[in-house]
Amino acid sequence: MRRGERRAAGGLRPGSPRPEGRRSTESEVYDDGTNTFFWRAHTLTVLFILTCALGYVTLLEETPQDTAYNTKRGIVASILVFLCFGVTQAKDGPFSRPHPAYWRFWLCVSVVYELFLIFILFQLPFCRSLPSHCLQPGSAILMTGLLSYTWLHRRNTHHGGLRPQSTLLLRPQNLTVRDGRQFLKYVDARLGVPLPERDYGGNCLIYDPDNKTDPFHNIWDKLDGFVPAHFIGWYLKTLMIRDWWMCMIISVMFEFLEYSLEHQLPNFSECWWDHWIMDVLVCNGLGIYCGMKTLEWLSLKTYKWQGLWNIPTYKGKMKRIAFQFTPYSWVRFEWKPASSLRRWLAVCGIILVFLLAELNTFYLKFVLWMPPEHYLVLLRLVFFVNVGGVAMREIYDFMDDLKPHKKLGQQAWLVAAITVTELLIVVKYDPHTLTLSLPFYISQCWTLGSVLVLTWTIWRFFLRDITLRYKETRRQKQQSDQGRAVSNKDEHSGLDDDLLAPGASEKEDVTEEGVAAAS
Repeated sequence: MRRGERRAAGGLRPGSPRPEGRRSTESEVYDDGTNTFFWRAHTLTVLFILTCALGYVTLLEETPQDTAYNTKRGIVASILVFLCFGVTQAKDGPFSRPHPAYWRFWLCVSVVYELFLIFILFQLPFCRSLPSHCLQPGSAILMTGLLSYTWLHRRNTHHGGLRPQSTLLLRPQNLTVRDGRQFLKYVDARLGVPLPERDYGGNCLIYDPDNKTDPFHNIWDKLDGFVPAHFIGWYLKTLMIRDWWMCMIISVMFEFLEYSLEHQLPNFSECWWDHWIMDVLVCNGLGIYCGMKTLEWLSLKTYKWQGLWNIPTYKGKMKRIAFQFTPYSWVRFEWKPASSLRRWLAVCGIILVFLLAELNTFYLKFVLWMPPEHYLVLLRLVFFVNVGGVAMREIYDFMDDLKPHKKLGQQAWLVAAITVTELLIVVKYDPHTLTLSLPFYISQCWTLGSVLVLTWTIWRFFLRDITLRYKETRRQKQQSDQGRAVSNKDEHSGLDDDLLAPGASEKEDVTEEGVAAAS
């Protein structure tokens, strides 16, 4: 049995009571405990195969004389060895389907990607002091010739050689591959070329009467590959976040960010109906709706697992194989952001990281000159799809765990580090774009929104609590005063009864004497 499921499955039988430690939002799981070859650890097998492969490369394969090729192959081999170690030895995360090794693989990929980003971060931004056209293909040769001519001209004119402040510009190594953009040419020779940015906000007429053949051509022009990408992306994000309100807030806030930053990235310039109808309502909204329906089905599903060889029919076996790609169990997320200041700040931080990761996608393409259809961009999206769900589950467990000594999950830690590192790369490689000041009305809107959020936070978690505590104290004091008044009244009534008691007894004696005399 998988290591991550052994704890959850132990002792669970149909009709058994809920085990201690299982949350009320977590589904009950029934597992027969079958431990097949598929679930066993294969550490020795992987080590043997890896050793044989390295021995073959070392002893039987002739090493090429190409230094660049050997460097690339050595880096790839190092990454593969690290992945083999991590897949077999890394700690399991919260997910175990389709196999724990699958999620351990993506954890190791996260480490490799973070190290790659840090390497890019420490490279020299190319032509920082030179015009932008020096980055065109073949421009290094032209700039070297131009600078050589400039150096000779200044030497002949001034007879003093180069001035000290010009030395940095004219050093040939500043035109080498140390630039992060040019380093990506080692990954793909087609990279390192400036890209034209597409502007989606040109003609915003929904119906163009001047175009007789196709008056709705503006709508068809906007229907590109980003439309299904928006739907699929928000469907998967809904499965990660598992909350309708948080998904809608992130969706709407990103459109506001596009409005605010379109002066920095022309790609953010869109028509109003492209923002709010096609994106928010149609693509994002439909993706969120389908995601919520899937979450509803997963929360109602019965999680009863049997070993494949314990199922008698072929139909049952095929169904069991298909369900292998569904969750082993299900936990319904209840974020409750207004329940405490800690949860409120955590939810705000999650929304901020989501928005930052979304912005990094566009800014990295812009800064590192990657076309949207390039496989590195698509691989990054696939990477975040796989690690995002694990990170969100670890964050929720971190918030929902009542233990005093707890730590953030490993995948969540790496996702946060990767997001920050990507932002630092953007800041380093293109500070000019990021420092373009916001328009005045945009900055006013964001200032007003920030003030409103801060005011609500202070009122909800400080002033409101103080007011409620004051009212509760006052109510308790009034109740205690009323209790003392009632007790004092009971004491006075008891004293009155004691004072009246002798007179009543005298009346009773007189009555008894009269009755006796009459008889």
